[in-house]
Amino acid sequence: MVFLHTWLFFTLVRAANPPCKLLGPPNIPQFSKDGDVTIGGIFSFHNSWEEIMPTFTSKPEQPKCKSLSLREFQNAQTMIYAIEEINKRADILPGLSLGYRIFDSCGSIEMALRASLSLVNGENASHLSCQRPKTVQAIIAETSSTPTIAISATVGPLHLPVISHFATCACLSDRKKHPSFFRTVPSDYYQSRALAKLVKYFGWTWVGALCSDNDYGNNGMNTFIKAATEFGVCVEFSEAFFRTHPREEILRIVDVVKKSSSKVIVAFVSYSDMEVLLLELAKQNITGLQWIGSESWISDMNIATGKWQYILRGSMGFAIPKAEIQGLREFLIKIHPSSNIYLYKELWESVFQCRLSTEQSSESKSMCTGNESLNNVQNQYTDVTELQIANNVYKAVFAIAHALNSSVGCSKWDTNQRECNTWQVLQALREVSFFTETGEKVFFDKNGDPAARYDLLNWQQGEEGATKFVKVGFYDASLQPEFQLSFNNITIMWAKNQHQVPVSVCSESCPMGTRKAVKKGKPLCCYDCIQCAEGEISNKTDSVMCLKCPPEFWSNKWRDTCVPKLVEFLSFEDVMGIVLIIFSLLGVSFTLGIAIIFFVHKDTPIVKANNSELSFLLLFSLTLCFLCSLTFIGRPTEWSCMLRHTAFGITFVLCISCVLGKTIVVLMAFKATLPGSNVMKWFGPLQQKLSVITFTLLQVVICVLWLTLSPPFPYMNMNYYQERIILECNLGSAFGFWAVLGYIGLLAILCFILAFLARKLPDKFNEAKFITFSMLIFCAVWITFIPAYVSSPGKFTVAVEIFAILASSFALLFCIFAPKCYIILLRPEENTKKHMMSKS
Repeated sequence: MVFLHTWLFFTLVRAANPPCKLLGPPNIPQFSKDGDVTIGGIFSFHNSWEEIMPTFTSKPEQPKCKSLSLREFQNAQTMIYAIEEINKRADILPGLSLGYRIFDSCGSIEMALRASLSLVNGENASHLSCQRPKTVQAIIAETSSTPTIAISATVGPLHLPVISHFATCACLSDRKKHPSFFRTVPSDYYQSRALAKLVKYFGWTWVGALCSDNDYGNNGMNTFIKAATEFGVCVEFSEAFFRTHPREEILRIVDVVKKSSSKVIVAFVSYSDMEVLLLELAKQNITGLQWIGSESWISDMNIATGKWQYILRGSMGFAIPKAEIQGLREFLIKIHPSSNIYLYKELWESVFQCRLSTEQSSESKSMCTGNESLNNVQNQYTDVTELQIANNVYKAVFAIAHALNSSVGCSKWDTNQRECNTWQVLQALREVSFFTETGEKVFFDKNGDPAARYDLLNWQQGEEGATKFVKVGFYDASLQPEFQLSFNNITIMWAKNQHQVPVSVCSESCPMGTRKAVKKGKPLCCYDCIQCAEGEISNKTDSVMCLKCPPEFWSNKWRDTCVPKLVEFLSFEDVMGIVLIIFSLLGVSFTLGIAIIFFVHKDTPIVKANNSELSFLLLFSLTLCFLCSLTFIGRPTEWSCMLRHTAFGITFVLCISCVLGKTIVVLMAFKATLPGSNVMKWFGPLQQKLSVITFTLLQVVICVLWLTLSPPFPYMNMNYYQERIILECNLGSAFGFWAVLGYIGLLAILCFILAFLARKLPDKFNEAKFITFSMLIFCAVWITFIPAYVSSPGKFTVAVEIFAILASSFALLFCIFAPKCYIILLRPEENTKKHMMSKS
């Protein structure tokens, strides 16, 4: 029984603590160094790998990496250099040492994930016992956005900070999906909007777009297209591709570029994808396009010095600002293949094109002597003139160090614990803020992004034909929108080495005076230019709509400005006005001439007949009638409008009253010749004067009531003509006007009837005949006046009214006084009382 209990106890203990056994080979880092605190790193030392097809009969082998990337090698060495610098300093993490473990992802998402899990689990080939090694406190990864997204999504729930030096996808700013992600390179959100602003700045409204078919390219291009649409830029085509796509797909995209009408191509493409595209563009010799590039390739010296550089001559784009890291070159060139690090040997063989091992069966390569020196080599690894990406790695290491320095439990290091809490480091990174030795401020906003600043580079041809990067401006997203994009006073070189800004539009700009009309089935940037309608203008180019001129203005001939409308009225300078003035003055002259003739011959029977006083009063009223027509000419004013109709109405009533009085006298005189008739005592000279005054006073009362209740006033009539204004006198009260005119018509009709009844009286000189004829003309004129007055527009309305006044006045003047003047001047023998009293 005791034996059974003992056996059971040891069995349970062995079950609880099984012997340690690795299920597979450990993931060995390419570079590693122990320290009190460890920082992880994941870089794509190689661009691709050899795919090994599984046989399903043996354990799959790890892919073999190939195509060493000198740029990534430099980035990894920069991380090591920054850690060494921090370990030498006493102001950061005093008494502590930083270690590192750096893995190669080979440009593979799967291998990047495996490396991140190795860093989280503390897996290492040197720890084959059951003791678990410590994990890293932060990871610097990766260059591309897609593997970085996978790494961040994997380690994010563990509160392990991930800092990328070149993953620019705007999607990584989402704090809900990537709560522990930071980066020292600006988000593509800002770069995409900067590219859209750049395109808009140079007036390119019709562009093509290419992007890498990954998170970096697709997200960046989506933001660009959205911003470009806001700025009124149309994208003719948008194509995505990846370097591993079949050649047929790349050729299809090249064909799209070749057949497009846009002269500007925005390429949001990684440098490795750009190389594949340029290879096909060079084969088909597609040149003359203005390329606008993203930061991934616009500052890549390998592309700028390649055999296809002539295709991209004049390219422009945004790049991370240049930086300088003191002592980095010396650190980079001191490596030697004698160390046990395999990547050093691979780098050596790649740079010097030799072999270090005799086992390699390469007849084309000579043996390495080991005396070669990197000091005389100029390539992407040793070149420290373009340290934009390396500087981001450098800043990322120092940001982690400053966060560790301020974290509780890290600054006061517990040598027994030998580990900080990652959530403390994460919190400290959110608040980190410091200046580098070059004066650059490093901090992260609420989304883990740094300040967005870019240099605007232009590819120009150097003296020896080589391409050089010339900074022609910059973009700073922290400034006000109107100041974010700025240019230096440097000449820009465009495609084909032109100094003139290329034009890339679907339709030419619409000049002033026209508006855009979108073509059916085409984007908004493809339009026709249609001239604005009359009364509308567009005073700027590319107007979407025409503006209606204010009521008192009208569009000019070119429809680009509003000019005051022509104000139309019957002026004294007008030909019609001059003619009417001449006739009016002629009428006055004739009237005065007749008055003089009558005054000289006032004692003759023909003048004395039928009340000479009424004749002189009639001549006076006719003079006023001719003169009142002048009040209708000229610019209507408040006083002239009230004067013209009232003066016309009163003078004409005075005139008709005199004629009516003369007609009654003729009738009464004939009645007086009858036996026993004394009718003349009821219509003597006094009664005649009183009747004229009474008839005139009635018209005066009507006019006074009209002017008091609703007088005429100047009115700008804009309804009849669109292009000009008719300045006229509004009647105020139409009833008042027609009352004045109706009263004149009533007296005229009465006078006509009486004169008509007396036309056959047996006198030799019967004045009633001439009055009848004059009243007939008078009534005919004013009857035809009414429809002509109503239908005539503008100044013709006034002219018709003046014509009616003059015609009726001339009718009265000549019909009544011309026969008498004829007798006085030409037939004086008939100007006797006997002749006047004789029967016809």
